[in-house]
Amino acid sequence: MGRVHEEIQMTSVLYLHGFASSPASAKIGLLRPLLDPHGIVLNTPDLNAPSFERLDWNAMIERAFDAARERPPRAIAGSSLGSLVALEVVRRGVTAPLILIAPALGIADRWKSKLPSGDPIITFNHARGENAPIHRAFFEQMFDVHVDDEPPPTRVVAIMGRNDETVPFDRVQSTWQRWESRGLAAGSKFIEIADGDHGLTKSVDVIAGEIAGAIALSS
Repeated sequence: MGRVHEEIQMTSVLYLHGFASSPASAKIGLLRPLLDPHGIVLNTPDLNAPSFERLDWNAMIERAFDAARERPPRAIAGSSLGSLVALEVVRRGVTAPLILIAPALGIADRWKSKLPSGDPIITFNHARGENAPIHRAFFEQMFDVHVDDEPPPTRVVAIMGRNDETVPFDRVQSTWQRWESRGLAAGSKFIEIADGDHGLTKSVDVIAGEIAGAIALSS
């Protein structure tokens, strides 16, 4: 009986992983034991939809929505590309505070302009630990995704490493400043990690604190 009662009391957070990652990412693994004492469980759908090789933006959104319907979230966290998915989920009506981790903001033009020639594209897949093919159509699709143009309607925290080697810090900071000029929800904040890289695995305590804080403020 006790165990069933504990499971019922757990608070669900929808966590959306990044590009070429998975629900088994290092960051998710480090966050779970930090959040468990707060009664917070991460709901981590696999966004490689329908597969990594044939990745599709709309299929990713549907998979995130399915997870949110199954377990309505008290907060939504998105890592890198997962931050764009999180913004779209909120834009389409899932109301919850946002925690954006190394978010892929302001880089729509880079999805296509930085591509090598050929199809498929070979890129490193962190979930598999090796190079893997992905169709060119996905990057061309992302070139037209501008869900970060306007500020989200809910409270949002962005956590960004100054030394991010994947997403340019200045691009994210510029997007945040544009959001500020157009009006952010009360309590929104930008957290700069001075020595942080894209993975931010050394800053999981900060991330866990912001997730727990977002839930506390929304109670």
